[in-house]
Amino acid sequence: MIRCKPLLGTFVEIRIEDELQYSKVLNEAFLAIEQVQSLMGFHNPESELSQINASSYLEPLQIHSWTAEVISIAKEVFQLSNGLFNCGIGHLLVEADLLPKHICLGAHAFGGIEDVLFLEPNLVYSTVPLCLDLGGIAKGYAVDRAVEILLAGGIQSGSVNAGGDLRVFGDCSQDIHIRNPANPHELIHIGNIRKGAIATSSLYFSKRDADAKSYLVNPLNDELLEFSESYSVIANQCVYADALTKVVSISGDTQHPCLSHFSAQAIKIPYTLSS
Repeated sequence: MIRCKPLLGTFVEIRIEDELQYSKVLNEAFLAIEQVQSLMGFHNPESELSQINASSYLEPLQIHSWTAEVISIAKEVFQLSNGLFNCGIGHLLVEADLLPKHICLGAHAFGGIEDVLFLEPNLVYSTVPLCLDLGGIAKGYAVDRAVEILLAGGIQSGSVNAGGDLRVFGDCSQDIHIRNPANPHELIHIGNIRKGAIATSSLYFSKRDADAKSYLVNPLNDELLEFSESYSVIANQCVYADALTKVVSISGDTQHPCLSHFSAQAIKIPYTLSS
């Protein structure tokens, strides 16, 4: 059984091996993904993320436990990657017209994820103004939340795929296909995955026209990142696979020390790979 919905700026597909009596659980899984989008979407000026960006440096904010968990994981990956992963680059994407302008950029110098402080488990405060973009981690987290709901609802095996952020669970395995960086319409079979997650970062279509810009930023020099390869990360949870693809994409290092901490591994597909 397969169901698909447009969410998280892509199409989310949930595939289960069980029968139609689990349609209620499927609906709950999609609702969880919608809630992550509602809480952490940069494009929504009313989202919890937008509230954090607008006022966390003015007063402490009580936030949802899911948002707090994503920020905590983002801070952990920031520390272990020595700053290569940093969600505090939203203003640079706004300046590049890749994200909507909800705040006045000229009025502030913005901090990073390291400037978010937890006063209590769900109470945050920032020492400086922020323009966080959780787009590099929240999609993977949404996939994990959906999988947790499916498992709790009695689904024995299946997968959740959010535009290439994929997690497979149970006894089934799923073939993995990655776009060829030299020809994005061609898929390369790299194997299969069982009880794990994979995410990919690339710039497949960023140069589709002369005005297209990279959406990946190197937070160490605030420059939009250009590269021709694709980088995939396999991990136990999709939230880590999603975040770590940025670490290996920015560093170009598929053996980055950060990977072993999360029991993850990276795959690089070069631009010159032929079919």
